[in-house]
Amino acid sequence: MKSFIEPFILYWVLFFRIPAGNAPGEGAVPMEFFWTAEMARILLYTLPSLALVWYLLLKVKSLRAMGIGLPQKKDFIVASLAFSALTLIGVTISLVSSQFGEALLQSLGPKTFTGWAVLVISCVSSAYLEESYFRFYLFSKKEEMGLGPHRTVLVSTLLFSVCHIYEGPWGFLNAALSGVVLAYIFLRFRSLHGVAIAHALYNILAYVLG
Repeated sequence: MKSFIEPFILYWVLFFRIPAGNAPGEGAVPMEFFWTAEMARILLYTLPSLALVWYLLLKVKSLRAMGIGLPQKKDFIVASLAFSALTLIGVTISLVSSQFGEALLQSLGPKTFTGWAVLVISCVSSAYLEESYFRFYLFSKKEEMGLGPHRTVLVSTLLFSVCHIYEGPWGFLNAALSGVVLAYIFLRFRSLHGVAIAHALYNILAYVLG
């Protein structure tokens, strides 16, 4: 049990939250984008959280030992594969949910160039934070936690889905399917940059379409 303490405390501190103005099951309520508030969130939450995850990782191994470097050609190929899969899942769930008179949680895009610039930074930093924890960190801990790869996929996906539960049942389903895809792609290619870039692009696309 001791091996599970750090991962779950870290999860509780960083991800188990309900965004302001939304409650679990509230459904597709459009949220307006304020770039000043988003920049504050990046500086006060996202970047410190990302630093904490990587501090814990680097206490054990160096970047070289973990196989982390600058993005390579392989990472962009993995990103293309993962982004296509995420888009397919998102579009399919949107179409299916619309048949029930519901929809995925939508976010209104920025109205200025500054807003879009901050949005891109937010999507990239948030994607790297989530992929660093839900994929890289948890898979780095799987042997310590006594889990095989498939059980780690299950744990990673469950935790990833729960912190998206405020988006309602369709958002939860979208996160669950996306989490499985990202976990298995990461397991196959070990490309943190690949899954993070795909995750960021998908989030940006959601704002563009929203």
